[in-house]
Amino acid sequence: MSTPARPAQQPSVGRLGLTAGQVVQEFGYDSDVDDDFRFAIEDLTGTELEDEDYGDVADAVLIWWRRDDGDLVDAVVDGLTNLAEGGSIIVLTPKAGRPGHVDASDLEEAATTAGLHTSGAINACEDWTATRLVAPKSVRR
Repeated sequence: MSTPARPAQQPSVGRLGLTAGQVVQEFGYDSDVDDDFRFAIEDLTGTELEDEDYGDVADAVLIWWRRDDGDLVDAVVDGLTNLAEGGSIIVLTPKAGRPGHVDASDLEEAATTAGLHTSGAINACEDWTATRLVAPKSVRR
């Protein structure tokens, strides 16, 4: 059963590169996450989000991250553990002006340190911005 907020979430979820059948592992779940956004991911992929203890291959990783959560580089590296080749990490951070906001430069630095790069940010939902982290494209010959 869809709630009125759920259809509005679908376009932003689709812009994250997720597709039907993908397995998405989630880190950083807490009481402040946007459940409608989470449900929209599950609706799109047709699979439930896997938790931090998931031990198999994930097509994408979702990290809810707030300024005081610790070391973002460590979180991104943890996300890489089960990530399939060609998969992406989606870091959700509170929007500017909200408690826990993370500067874009901190995301860029964490991505670079982990061997990734940012591939755009979107307005994910009311309180969160999503930034996609991906492996650099291989050098053309």
